[in-house]
Amino acid sequence: MRKFYWYISTFFRKHGVIVLASVIGAILLFSVFLPFVVQKINFKPRRYIGVVGSFTLDNLPRNIQENISTGLTKLNEDGSAAGSLAERWIIEDDGKTYRFLLRQNVLWQDGEPVTPDDLSYNFKDVQIITNQNEIIFKLNDPFSPFPTVVAEPVFRQSTEPYLYFFERRKIIGTGQYQLIRYDERAGGGRLTELTLDGPNDQLIYRFYVTEADAIAGFERGEVDELPNLSNPQQLADWPNITLEKTLDQHTYLGVFFNLNDDLFKNKELRLALNYGVEKPADDSRATDPISPLSWAYADVSKIYDFDKERAIELLLTPNGLPRTPIQFTLTTTTNFIEEAERIRSNWEQLGQDAATVCQNSKDIKEKELCENLKMQVQVSVNSFADTSNFQTLLIGQTVPPDPDQYALWHTGQPTNFTGYRNTRIDSLLERGRQTDDQRRRAEIYTDFQQFFSEDPPVIFLKYLDKYTISR
Repeated sequence: MRKFYWYISTFFRKHGVIVLASVIGAILLFSVFLPFVVQKINFKPRRYIGVVGSFTLDNLPRNIQENISTGLTKLNEDGSAAGSLAERWIIEDDGKTYRFLLRQNVLWQDGEPVTPDDLSYNFKDVQIITNQNEIIFKLNDPFSPFPTVVAEPVFRQSTEPYLYFFERRKIIGTGQYQLIRYDERAGGGRLTELTLDGPNDQLIYRFYVTEADAIAGFERGEVDELPNLSNPQQLADWPNITLEKTLDQHTYLGVFFNLNDDLFKNKELRLALNYGVEKPADDSRATDPISPLSWAYADVSKIYDFDKERAIELLLTPNGLPRTPIQFTLTTTTNFIEEAERIRSNWEQLGQDAATVCQNSKDIKEKELCENLKMQVQVSVNSFADTSNFQTLLIGQTVPPDPDQYALWHTGQPTNFTGYRNTRIDSLLERGRQTDDQRRRAEIYTDFQQFFSEDPPVIFLKYLDKYTISR
């Protein structure tokens, strides 16, 4: 044994560097170089796409999720649900039980059959029961938008070899594109790049924290496509690019009032500010919290076109002129600075004109109060929308696919950041999510739109443009 030890130790003293270098070289060859070469000889067209935002493997953008997999249902253009992995569903127990029957012979991307036990939905306070070909959800309360909720794509967790000696997570779906590679920033798991392999091409997504970062990446040649930009900035003037502009009728720009602020408990002031803002006259005009593409949309809302005379009438309310100057802050993000400055100009001009009318009015005796109508509006710009600290807030708001607006407008909901309170609206929202019949739901949301528009806590301005840039 001692002789054998001396042979081995003498060998490694003489050739140890060569052995170590060979081992390291083999690791690099099989874990890095050969996969790189194999990838390079794949002649499928590649699309390098920039994505804005911080994402992880557990929190992928919805469009990437839908490339990889599908859900029990899928969403139609009007926001209604149709079957996908589920062939059909049955509603039982007065809307508190949803029974989904799975399609036959559906396979995961690795060839394994999809079973009800594979479908992992992390719902709070929902009992999930599976049998041979069904998955059953038992809710505590009726919730009619539930079929749209399970349109979220589902994945099966697996592992894959990584750096030869290691393994790491992989997600497997049922869609046309398979996840074949991803890179994460050290610490936190934030994605920097992700590759999907499809039947005819490969999609390489590269992630950027902000739109400015993504645009800079496009300029450096890191990506060739930038979808869903809010502003193309300097790329709009670049040669040899395609700039596609689309109107997103699921996202509107609005000015939200903080109704917990004493100033904006005054309904006449809110309506005056609404009438006092210029709004677009084309198809981009937004007037309602429900998308015009939705099956529940009804053209019944009160429209607040720009009307300075009506705004001044509301400011000169019979309830009395303001005892103190009208001063408040309009908060927004960097994307909407120009819009915010235009609105500030509208409101301050409205205040000046109202003060002049007030001074010339024979019916108003307390002329010294007329000066209080001269609004002083400060614009505050933040890098993100802080819904916990504002007086008026100019932001974009995404409309959910289902017309249910309970989370945003129902009294007492923590996500009701405006502090809106209306018992009639509360009742309609409660009934709307407890009624299964779509015709009856449409009637309920018609009433919701009509009554909501009589004293809206938000000034609806316009639907937002989205830009896609490709090289």
